[in-house]
Amino acid sequence: MWTPGEIEEAFRRFQRNNPEPRGELAHRDPFTLLIAVVLSAQATDAGVNKATPKLFALADTPEKMLALGEARLRELIKTIGLYRTKAKNVIALSRTLVTEHCGNVPREREALQALPGVGRKTANVVLNGAFGEPVIAVDTHVFRVANRTGLAPGKTPFEVEQSLERAVPDPYKRHAHHWLILHGRYTCKALKPACGHCPINDLCRWPDKNLASV
Repeated sequence: MWTPGEIEEAFRRFQRNNPEPRGELAHRDPFTLLIAVVLSAQATDAGVNKATPKLFALADTPEKMLALGEARLRELIKTIGLYRTKAKNVIALSRTLVTEHCGNVPREREALQALPGVGRKTANVVLNGAFGEPVIAVDTHVFRVANRTGLAPGKTPFEVEQSLERAVPDPYKRHAHHWLILHGRYTCKALKPACGHCPINDLCRWPDKNLASV
């Protein structure tokens, strides 16, 4: 296990290298962030970002999304995996936002998770990215980094989330999941981690580090 001092040092380095990290999904407000995250399930951010400019130009509110309709929505997002199911969920959640939340995205996790197509990870991304809540969303990158490095191991995303909640010092929680996502996406990659230019390679507990990698 990492010591509290080592964890503090790791996030101090992440902050020094990237003081204001941002998610890579293009969005304008809580609603468009919510839709982008729902569309990103089992898809890449880059792929979602190719589809959403046209979509958000036509429908950037729940009311406009309902007016757009499921058939037209499917056409606009058909380059994204599972687009049929996602289109159905986006229309359904838009209807729920209009009928139960006056067209606003709720800022409570329970209310978010009650929306069609919204799980805990999506809810946490919206809470953090749209409302600044210091919660940590665990995607495949965060799950890998937490386990591979030994920073916050867990057998499930929820276990990793709980481990990170306990381990990450409060001043760093606001940006923690963005730092970890970006670290997993570009440095601590699944197949070829670039340990040679990893800012926390001296703290990492992974036994197979390739420090010559770039």
